[in-house]
Amino acid sequence: MKAQSSKQNHGLLYSLPMAAWFTIFFLTPLIIIVVYSFLKKGLYGGITAEFSLAAYQNLANPNFVIITLRTLINSTIATVITILIALPCGYYMARSKYQTFLLLLIIIPFWTNFLIRVFAWMNILGNNGFLNDLLLRLGLIKDYIHFLYNQKTVILVLVYMYLPYAILPLFSTIDKFDFSLLEAARDLGATKLGAINRVLLPNIKSGIYTAMLFTFIPIFGAYAIPLLVGGKDSYMLGNVIADQLTKARNWPLSSAISLVLTVITTAGVIIMMNLQRREAKSKIDVSGLGEPGMPDTEGGSRI
Repeated sequence: MKAQSSKQNHGLLYSLPMAAWFTIFFLTPLIIIVVYSFLKKGLYGGITAEFSLAAYQNLANPNFVIITLRTLINSTIATVITILIALPCGYYMARSKYQTFLLLLIIIPFWTNFLIRVFAWMNILGNNGFLNDLLLRLGLIKDYIHFLYNQKTVILVLVYMYLPYAILPLFSTIDKFDFSLLEAARDLGATKLGAINRVLLPNIKSGIYTAMLFTFIPIFGAYAIPLLVGGKDSYMLGNVIADQLTKARNWPLSSAISLVLTVITTAGVIIMMNLQRREAKSKIDVSGLGEPGMPDTEGGSRI
């Protein structure tokens, strides 16, 4: 009994640093945001110790609704494109003999500063950039094309930036897949695409869900990319929060927007977790492990 109680005490002791870390750097800032969102804006910015719902009333502003919808649409489109590109990349990496080298190529962009990569895209797509210069020299265009400062460019750069976050979990999941199942499906008459749709994709749903979370959440709160390569029609929630915090000094409104963003992303995480649970449960039920008392093929019963 003493040994068991000492183990429990040691377990509590080991968990204290992690609990303190999450409390100080996650829970405390979140509490501050919640409290600030229910306070009144100060005369010269900041907050006053007075309860107010003005910040949440401002969220009903039509302009804010438009920006929120635009953020959702851009984030969804960028996430879908990212997953569609990451799936064949992860599949190829899992089947390749050069996995280590390919993983290195995926990780290399992380060695370069985020802003430097954004400015590199600005130099490529600018009016005097590489792409316009190439098209002019080839005679394909007669004048510069304005590639920058629109929603399409924002989505393009978002996909580029967060593509590794989708490839890595998909590769990890596909690498554990038994590819002999695809060969068995082909032997039973399925086409190559049909085997992938009916056998591969259902078995890597967990990797797809993880990749969607790793891409949608940071894209939804993106700030620098819409600011640098987007125009006035590419304004997203991250830009609104930054402007309200630094320019308008409206801390309650920026806190309210941040809280809404946090609630939406948390809801997305919960939905994905529930989907993964259902998938795991369905696999157990199909295997028969979740149905005790069912007879097996030899006339016995399953435990």
